[in-house]
Amino acid sequence: MRVSELMNAPTVTVGPGDTIRQAAGCLHAHNVGCVLVTVDGIPLGIVTDRDLAVRALAAGLDPQAPVSLVMTEPVVTIDAEADVAEAYQAFRHSGMRRLPVVSRERLVGLLAIDDLFLDVFQRYADLLGPVSWSALHDRPLDDGPLRQPAWGREP
Repeated sequence: MRVSELMNAPTVTVGPGDTIRQAAGCLHAHNVGCVLVTVDGIPLGIVTDRDLAVRALAAGLDPQAPVSLVMTEPVVTIDAEADVAEAYQAFRHSGMRRLPVVSRERLVGLLAIDDLFLDVFQRYADLLGPVSWSALHDRPLDDGPLRQPAWGREP
């Protein structure tokens, strides 16, 4: 499976000269946890809600300061055509929770670690659904009275 099949698009972006307040406003307006800082579609950094709380608010930065002061850089990206296994590896090695997805170095989406969790849970559900249905609807074999397991028998 390709990263492009799991990524979220479109992404919410700001420019490096946009203010911290503008970035916070974008998070609120779009109900997202991060914005990507881009120039001409090329990702330069990422700003999370935690970055705004810790690097901006707690540090006492002016809300009119450029968002580039609080963005995480360099940004770790993954190609849209990469296999999902590469995404697992990128998450493991980078320690990041979100990876901007690029195609020819241009931003096309965002892959969050939560997207991988959802995919895994969906695969489990796809496997367990028929098994669960079968267990609930199949008749037990009539082999006579149920026997107590050896560990539950009285001596």
